[in-house]
Amino acid sequence: MNAPADLPETSADPIAESAPTLPPEQPDFVLGNSQIAPGQRLVVDIPFGKLYTHTELNIGAHVIHGKKPGPVLLITAALHGDEINGVEICRRLLRLPRLNNLKGTLIVVPIVNTYGFVQQSRYLPDRRDLNRSFPGSEKGSLGSRMAWQFTDRILKKSTHVIDLHTGAIHRSNYPQVRATSKDKVSLKMAESFNAPIIIKAASRDGTMRGTANGMGIPIILYEAGEALRFDEQAINIGVRGIVNVMHSLGMLRTLKRQAKTGSLFSKKSSWIRAEHDGIARYYQGLGKIVTAGDVLAHIYSPYSDFEVAVQAPFSGIIIGRNNLPLVNEGEALFHIAEVSELAEAEKTLDAISDEVDNAMPAVLGNDYGVV
Repeated sequence: MNAPADLPETSADPIAESAPTLPPEQPDFVLGNSQIAPGQRLVVDIPFGKLYTHTELNIGAHVIHGKKPGPVLLITAALHGDEINGVEICRRLLRLPRLNNLKGTLIVVPIVNTYGFVQQSRYLPDRRDLNRSFPGSEKGSLGSRMAWQFTDRILKKSTHVIDLHTGAIHRSNYPQVRATSKDKVSLKMAESFNAPIIIKAASRDGTMRGTANGMGIPIILYEAGEALRFDEQAINIGVRGIVNVMHSLGMLRTLKRQAKTGSLFSKKSSWIRAEHDGIARYYQGLGKIVTAGDVLAHIYSPYSDFEVAVQAPFSGIIIGRNNLPLVNEGEALFHIAEVSELAEAEKTLDAISDEVDNAMPAVLGNDYGVV
């Protein structure tokens, strides 16, 4: 009997071969005790303590979980309770219709320091600075416990972070972004944000930025405006900057109108302090270009002819200023950032300001110009 002939090899199914590869499914996102499905928006309340009246305090986190996978971007504001510009930036950001087509996940925490926000104070009830308490500990002070809980419950969930701040009370900051020069992803985020100035600065011990850096999470810090005040320019640049970063991370579709002018970089900045106490008359404002020897202010006595000039010790851009005329010896008056191309700096700052103004109607829609 003849051996059976070898059967021909079965060829692969051509239909199966040509079938498109389906994108991976987006799993649910879990924050606190809440589970957010793809395409869902939810406000998650996470308990963080109680007042001595037994009233519970929660940290509210807006979560927008896209239908498609992508980065997990965390936006935080009011880490210092009196820095309220970021709260308004968060409100306007969350109203944008384009977030309905989000890739990845957006977590927005408009008020981190609920204790300070209620009291209109930078600090916690024990006068500690929450942003000097990170990463915190489970058994430490109030600030340490809050920092530990925030790190464990929220910060660890993110892949990228934007932290929103302002100057202190009676002190204004020109819109600027801070990022560590050692983290290329953070620097890329800072460039995409497109604030007028990028300060390459190492993070301080005890800050959320330092903790995120230690965890390998890229983070940038946006500083603009004054405590307990809304600043329209600062808010506009903040909203536009976050949207720019989301585009660069692939979370949103690319804008038709891209920023044309790059931010100025500074590796060094210094505060100019009062050498005498008295009453100050300020002559230079935020964003002004100054050269070494320029008179920034005069300090005088109300009881004598004494008057002394405050001069710029080096050339640069004013990125911070004290707004209070009553000054003590040693008090910080002007914050000046050195930049490499000072001659072109004014044109750059003006161009970025114009681009922000032109972009905002498209970004904010009906909210444009509303404070």
